[in-house]
Amino acid sequence: MNLTITDVRLTPILVADPPLLNTQGVHQPYTPRLIVEVETADGVTGVGETYGDTKYLELARPFAEKLIGRQAGDLNGLFLLADEVAVDSSRVVGQVDVGGLRGVQTADKLRLSVVSGFEVACLDALGKALGLPVHALLGGKVRDSVEYSAYLFYRWADHPVGVACEKDDWGAAVDPAGVVEQARLFKERYGFTSFKLKGGVFPPDEEIAAVRALAEAFPGHPLRLDPNGAWSVATSLKVAEELGDVLEYLEDPALGTPAMAEVSAGTDVPLATNMCVTTFAEIKEAFTHDAVQVVLSDHHYWGGLRNTQQLAAICRTFGVGVSMHSNTHLGVSLAAMTHVAATVPNLHHACDSHYPWQSEDVLTSRLTFDDGKVAVSDAPGLGVELDREKLEFLHQRWLDDDGALRERDDAAAMRVAEAGWVTPSVPRW
Repeated sequence: MNLTITDVRLTPILVADPPLLNTQGVHQPYTPRLIVEVETADGVTGVGETYGDTKYLELARPFAEKLIGRQAGDLNGLFLLADEVAVDSSRVVGQVDVGGLRGVQTADKLRLSVVSGFEVACLDALGKALGLPVHALLGGKVRDSVEYSAYLFYRWADHPVGVACEKDDWGAAVDPAGVVEQARLFKERYGFTSFKLKGGVFPPDEEIAAVRALAEAFPGHPLRLDPNGAWSVATSLKVAEELGDVLEYLEDPALGTPAMAEVSAGTDVPLATNMCVTTFAEIKEAFTHDAVQVVLSDHHYWGGLRNTQQLAAICRTFGVGVSMHSNTHLGVSLAAMTHVAATVPNLHHACDSHYPWQSEDVLTSRLTFDDGKVAVSDAPGLGVELDREKLEFLHQRWLDDDGALRERDDAAAMRVAEAGWVTPSVPRW
């Protein structure tokens, strides 16, 4: 068996995205993703997926060159290689990474997001070569299926007039009735039994009303609300008081660990985050100040599946809950999420997933949700196969783009509909 890496293929693509609203603006009609393929001397190919914005591509290309001649099983070495790749400091700007709404952006975070795609591809190749599923390479599964939560969004029925886009049948959701109807569709189509609403879009009282409407329509179903740090501490505490009897947890109501610690000290509602804890270095401050009670891992942020397991172990040590965050992603990432989630003993909350929103994929067969769960594949590797025609089609869309859509920019998309839109300062309310 020869696991020497002989070729690495990077395929940036543009994937259809609905007009989903958040505190930054609205999703563009297409979003960039990067498909990573690692091929070994024996002809085994592994696949991974991560962000496709230019700043990630600029790191992925020299990183891919460094992989040639190395072993697919040298997973620890991926992080050492990443440290050798320089980051353009002009790419690391601002408080919030718009694509994932993940808080402070750093060069190390960019590197980890790139490494994650390569690590998954290497694990997929290694699993195929050994005839083992990825979860077996991670120590074995503790569950046969992974539960996911319906990811509800305020949204328009269509992208602004004059914008080329793909159509869907979800309709608008800009008030409590629209949010409830969207949840009904999620439950009917996918069997989800918990619901998360992306907030920070409308004044808090309107979002409180939407969550109340969900609680009335779906009694006993776990509910979550995530305004992506759009609220002040005072507003966060008000919302927590209003919804404390129905919320499973409140996600990133205020921006940054100090503000989250203030909110936590003033409420018994658990606080979750994917913004103030996205690297190991950020754990100490958050945990010692009891700023969060649930960490939403994202293997793209943390540098891959094995780092996600390490995070889960740390959370278990400190009595902090763990689940999984989602950004716009395709089936490769959903498969990777499902494999690592299957190995985490202390996964007590349904994971997030945007996958139902994505009408396009690069796989020969889409992953499916049964009663809100994805079955854990026991096939070698990730258990997925690339559809070359679909991959090429989505790559051609990226090639044909003039560059406007190669960067995730929700504020730019909003300006198409509302001239002069500026991303609101935080706290917004």
